[in-house]
Amino acid sequence: MTTAPLADKQPSRRIDFSIPVFTLLAIVLGVLVILPLFWLLYYVFRGDDGAFTWQNLAALVSDASLLEAYKRTLGMALGVAVLTCLVATPMAWLVARTDLPLRRHVRMLVTASFVTPPFLGAIAYEILAAPNSGLVNVIYRALFGLERSDRLVNIYTFPGLIFVIACFTFPYVFTLVANALDKVPSDLEDASSMLGGKPLTTLRKVTFPLVLPAMLAGMLIATLQSLTMFGSPAILALPAGFHVVTTKIWSYFQFPPRLGMAAAASLPLLLVTVALLRAQKTILGRKGYTVLGGKSGTPRVTELGRWKWVATAFVLAVLCLTIFLPYAALLKTSLTRAVGDAVNFSTLTLHHWNFVLFELSATRLALTNTLILGLSSATVVTALALVVSYLAGRRALGGASFLGMLATAPVAIPGIVLGVGLFLSYANPTFKLYGTLWILLIAFVTIELPAGYQQISSAFSGVHPELEEASRILGASRMRALWQITAPLLRTSVVATWCFVFVGTIRELSATILLTTANTKLVSVIIYDLNESGDLGAICVLGIILLVVSFAVVSVANAVPILGGPSTGPRP
Repeated sequence: MTTAPLADKQPSRRIDFSIPVFTLLAIVLGVLVILPLFWLLYYVFRGDDGAFTWQNLAALVSDASLLEAYKRTLGMALGVAVLTCLVATPMAWLVARTDLPLRRHVRMLVTASFVTPPFLGAIAYEILAAPNSGLVNVIYRALFGLERSDRLVNIYTFPGLIFVIACFTFPYVFTLVANALDKVPSDLEDASSMLGGKPLTTLRKVTFPLVLPAMLAGMLIATLQSLTMFGSPAILALPAGFHVVTTKIWSYFQFPPRLGMAAAASLPLLLVTVALLRAQKTILGRKGYTVLGGKSGTPRVTELGRWKWVATAFVLAVLCLTIFLPYAALLKTSLTRAVGDAVNFSTLTLHHWNFVLFELSATRLALTNTLILGLSSATVVTALALVVSYLAGRRALGGASFLGMLATAPVAIPGIVLGVGLFLSYANPTFKLYGTLWILLIAFVTIELPAGYQQISSAFSGVHPELEEASRILGASRMRALWQITAPLLRTSVVATWCFVFVGTIRELSATILLTTANTKLVSVIIYDLNESGDLGAICVLGIILLVVSFAVVSVANAVPILGGPSTGPRP
């Protein structure tokens, strides 16, 4: 019996779908990113009568209310950036470089606070610090026997808005600074000590300059989050009688709608966002702070000594303001009939739970829509990110890097601006998608794609291309090599990406508020609507349900050993 030579055994020819897939992805990503921006620009120069006009652009410098909204927004963003830096930087140092008690648990709690939707945090502070019914003011008047008009705090103010946004934005600064401190080698600090540098001198001249880029990048992210946030300003600023730019854009959609003004008002916000992201990339990409050398020692741990309990009190106060008190307020209000009721056996009730779960007709539809869109968006984004990361990272085709650029581009589009663009794109007679779940799916995929792409793209760097090349030599197409070889090796990052996109989707409000109708409302929009009617008990029940679902998904993500974190976190 003769055996054919190995040379005669040619691998079977298979159809390579790389080029059709590349073309399809380029079209899909182009539609997702370019089409909304095109219609946004189109309506900037379109008058109410459909004719060409410069009036919308002229209003950017002539409309006093819009200019005031932009000035107030910039002031708010600057205030949030400074406050988050003042709080998060020392807290990150305490957690990363000292013997603070339970520092690992502190880091875990701060990281977990990412899942708290900022608009839900604003509602929690309504319960805590509203001028009349806020729990803090109720307790204050009861303790000192004061009149109802007396108050200790009032959250419906500009400083109150800055405080609330900072409470749910400081984790961005904390995470970046803490991670940077973890990477600072002890060799440089030891050298400073040996040369006579005191601990404060070493901290000021060695450690601080090394983490300065991360701190500045975190401040820029906090600024960006503040500029583009809709939920918290809508809940706290509108009752106080003032607008920020996102609420002003939203007001242009109220009757009678002024779509041209909404588009024009979105342009400066878009340009500022692009500039901030560019600045962040420049800061993080600087090489001046790179540490060169061999293996470094472990980070130095500073003993706090007699200051340990002062530091613990500071960290505990921050956690109380950002996590414990807001969550306790939501839970307490969901279990008592009125916000100001004391908690005892006579006031505890499941009335709000029964109302939300069994009597509120919108609950079931909103939960169903939220889960459908969350599952669909997470799956579509993860699949798109996986294929785009493969083609762009492996440079499988000429121009593949263009796909990566398109996948990253939506990060520069604020949610409220994207909502305006999508409304103008798909609410016209050609597509007729407004009022369907499809327009929301498009919005969520566009918003979450940059984070998904960045996570999986970074994971690709850990998989050597030789494994795929071996599969190609044996006759597999690029797409088959991706699904059968590379994807299984990336399963942990794929699962983590899916979880983070799911959480980001169900907490999104900025674009959602412009794109939902009575038949397509989500839990986040129902919460916002109920806040306008003052039904805080029902809001808290829905908020707790949203948090439980989010934490359940994050628990799955935390069980995965390899995670790639998003650069800018979830949208507000």
